[in-house]
Amino acid sequence: QVQVVESGGGLVQAGGSLRLSCAASGSTFSINAIGWYRQAPGKQRELVAGISSGGSTNYADSVKGRFTVSSDIAKNMGYLQMNSLKPEDTAVYSCYVDLTFALIIGITRHWGQGTQVTVSS
Repeated sequence: QVQVVESGGGLVQAGGSLRLSCAASGSTFSINAIGWYRQAPGKQRELVAGISSGGSTNYADSVKGRFTVSSDIAKNMGYLQMNSLKPEDTAVYSCYVDLTFALIIGITRHWGQGTQVTVSS
């Protein structure tokens, strides 16, 4: 059983910073990618950022230049550094990890429970 746990959300003023962490545990696996989605009330869930095990990154246009995704594969950890936060960044941020397991073909995606980020104006 794989557990994915986010931490680091909270309330911050516009222009401030937060760092989200994502920890995967519970089984023997290899991480192919770690990333973050967010969902604001009344809006569709959107991909914020992701990073592959090889270090390739992708970002939503709305966060480029402000957010940085990183990972420590050896520790099964992912991070999202969020700077210059705006009220429109307010959402529940969920981490995903794409994993492979020995003797199982394919990649499976596992999700955390989400963490609330609120940016006040």
